[in-house]
Amino acid sequence: MSKKSNTSKRYTAEFKRDAVELVRSSGRTVAEVARELGVSTEGLRGWVKQAKIDRGEGPTGALTSVEREELVRLRRKVREQEQRIEVLGKATAFFAERKTK
Repeated sequence: MSKKSNTSKRYTAEFKRDAVELVRSSGRTVAEVARELGVSTEGLRGWVKQAKIDRGEGPTGALTSVEREELVRLRRKVREQEQRIEVLGKATAFFAERKTK
């Protein structure tokens, strides 16, 4: 299990998956495994919680990782479209004003 080596403390999907599996299979607490791996307890707890949701064991309405990724992608696309619409609106107004002169 290898941690992503950068200072932002971001971990690879493989590292997270292995850490969650270690919690599930070892019988140790999240805090014990987190301390052993050098990650925050709350971070590992979040990974374990998300893994349960991804396995269909989460609360009703909780988003899976795939659904979260899609939501992020769609929100980004909406922002881009809104920016394009704004630019086109300004361009339309500019050309309409020029045409009347």
